[in-house]
Amino acid sequence: MTMRTRNLGTTGPAVSALGLGCMGMSALYGDADRAESVATIHAALEAGVTLLDTGDFYAMGHNEMLIGEALRGAPAALREKALTSVKFGALRDPAGNWSGYDGRPAAVRNFAAYSLQRLGVDHIDVYRIARLDPDVPIEETVGAIAELIEKGYVRHIGLSEVGAETIRRAAATAPIADLQIEYSLISRGIEQDILPTTRELGIAVTAYGVLSRGLISGHFTQDRRLAASDFRAHSPRFQGENLQHNLNLVEALRKIAQQKGVTVAQTAIAWVLSRGEDIVPLVGARTRERLGESLGALDVTLEAADLAAIEEAVPADAAAGDRYPSAQMAHLDSER
Repeated sequence: MTMRTRNLGTTGPAVSALGLGCMGMSALYGDADRAESVATIHAALEAGVTLLDTGDFYAMGHNEMLIGEALRGAPAALREKALTSVKFGALRDPAGNWSGYDGRPAAVRNFAAYSLQRLGVDHIDVYRIARLDPDVPIEETVGAIAELIEKGYVRHIGLSEVGAETIRRAAATAPIADLQIEYSLISRGIEQDILPTTRELGIAVTAYGVLSRGLISGHFTQDRRLAASDFRAHSPRFQGENLQHNLNLVEALRKIAQQKGVTVAQTAIAWVLSRGEDIVPLVGARTRERLGESLGALDVTLEAADLAAIEEAVPADAAAGDRYPSAQMAHLDSER
């Protein structure tokens, strides 16, 4: 496997063709092993992965501290190549409940100060509000990040889960490196308006959920029991008939993967890679085994016939169920 690089837009840094999404190492997908998580981050760095994605609200700072621990224990040469992508703004209470988003300039500076400390770094490479704060113009939030860039605390501005109009307003305020948004074989909504807008403006996409939270990994089964704290226990796509329908799509994809001698997960990730050099998939591997499988996607070449077969097996809008519960969908600017 040779790790390729891609640029985060016309204003962002060069990053590895795959990034590592670290959220599941701390929250929302059941228990995780801290030592294995650190080892997985080290394995990713050793394989040439440079982009590490997190959020300051992932287990209330736990994920940032985990990455900080991993970076401290990594060889200096690898640590220096690591690029941190951080989301901020989500408000939570001690019970872990969600209570909105805060994009005020004073809050941006406050969130950044804590993230720098937890990560143990002197700057954040890409900084973005996790969701649009409906009470604060995006120009004010982006402007505050731009001020952090001027002071050396941040290198690049990112966006997350916002729609085309918000992207344009943000880009008119300051250079935007990338938009982080869900994109996979069964989550293709960005292809209508959002992706054309980012391409017009020279903004890259860091795609999360490329395996749809494990749903199209080839490893999820109908009888799997999920803890109440697991996001998927409440996700519409993992419920009842929706789950069976979606797993039927996975089985159709599995036939194509088997014909190529690769795994379902590798096929799904390779499909996202095939969508353009401006798209960087984030893989949410929590173990070295799953990381190794994901990295194998870099060696998968999907020919025109393969892509046509995949399109036939899993057409756009084929998934059953929304990607978030209705209350969360209502707050997504990208869905408006």
